[in-house]
Amino acid sequence: MSLVVCADVGSTFTKVAVVDVDGGVVVGVGSARTSVGTDVMAGLEAAVGVAGEGLPVAGVPWRVCSSAGGGLRLAVVGYEMLVTAQAGRRVGLSAGADVVHVAAGRLGGAGVAALRAARPDVVLLVGGTDGGDAEVLTHNAVRLARARWRVPTVVAGNVEVRDEVRGVLAGAGVPVSVADNVLPRIGELVPASARGVIREVFLRHVIGGKGLSRGSRFVRLVRAATPDAVLSGVEVLAGVVGGDLLVVDVGGATTDVYSVLTPDERAVGPGRQVAGGWWRARTVEGDLGVRWSAPGVVRAAARERLLGVGEEEVLGVAARERAADPGWLAVDGVQVGVDRRIAELAVTVAVRRHARGVGSGEWAGRDLRDVGLVVGSGGVLRCVSGGVGVVGSVLGDHAGGWAVPRAARAVVDGDCVLAAAGLLAQEFPGAARALVAGRFVTV
Repeated sequence: MSLVVCADVGSTFTKVAVVDVDGGVVVGVGSARTSVGTDVMAGLEAAVGVAGEGLPVAGVPWRVCSSAGGGLRLAVVGYEMLVTAQAGRRVGLSAGADVVHVAAGRLGGAGVAALRAARPDVVLLVGGTDGGDAEVLTHNAVRLARARWRVPTVVAGNVEVRDEVRGVLAGAGVPVSVADNVLPRIGELVPASARGVIREVFLRHVIGGKGLSRGSRFVRLVRAATPDAVLSGVEVLAGVVGGDLLVVDVGGATTDVYSVLTPDERAVGPGRQVAGGWWRARTVEGDLGVRWSAPGVVRAAARERLLGVGEEEVLGVAARERAADPGWLAVDGVQVGVDRRIAELAVTVAVRRHARGVGSGEWAGRDLRDVGLVVGSGGVLRCVSGGVGVVGSVLGDHAGGWAVPRAARAVVDGDCVLAAAGLLAQEFPGAARALVAGRFVTV
């Protein structure tokens, strides 16, 4: 065997899969509480110890992704809201970021203040198609420079003024990186370059700055933000499946929804999205989670009329308990049942928002009717009985205001395969494909 340790360091738990990259199979799994309060390496090493028990893991390489400490907080500043700012937001989501602020147009004093208040880790500065408007992009760069901005900034706008904008920011001491324009032409969204640069900035500036570990080893180990790694794994799975798919990742603080749709080449003219077709998409629901954000699940479910008689009060009490102690574990049948119900509601609301485009920042929803595979991910789905039923509940959500998949199969990512596949995709592409095929296609 040729082994690689793949680890996902979450806000609450750290999950590890030991992968035989020669065979493309998981040979060991384990988890431990994430030790954010002390040093995340303690929880990571504990999880590796569980996953690697009985295996020759001493000296094998580690590949780590992380969302501990809040993950990557990104702000987007664009030319105007409908086109470039929306394109920038989509690119940020694809890079694994929690997009905490979106602004458009010429920044003024109030705009800079609102940007500071959002406390982003990184700013994505976009605007203008190539050869199009340049004034707003240069104005915003000058405004940030004069405001003594010090947050790392990625410039991915009109290439004709890219070097000028970089010079303005760098001259004022702003940590600045550049990428290709995310929207070089109307209707053409090009996320790859900016996504890669955001990842590099996250690794270079953000991970070490969160103070998650006293030493430098953790910074060296982390290869990506967890949602970025999962999206890479979803892309690998999409290539294996060859059809539309949906992934729902239920965490303690957020519920992320990923969908991959077959591009509709007929989407031209008036039917074409001006911010570009987004066939591989991710939305983040920051108010939906089974620990930190459990109260948000109950409130959202009530608004969606998903709760039975008396259920809002009972679940509300349980949700507040979970938010007050995010590391708390359900140990009896009643509490496990409550976890299952909160997870089911989080999945349902998150997919409704993703499909309808409401509350997710999308201007248009996602047509999921041709989805053939629905994958559930996250610790709660792995730990509670009936996890497949929890994620599969969306297939019967005919009252949700969206068109449910017509013929789909539900599965649960029980071994953290998607994150592992994403971490291995570039270095071991064959192993990544074999991982997802063995877990989701051949079973």
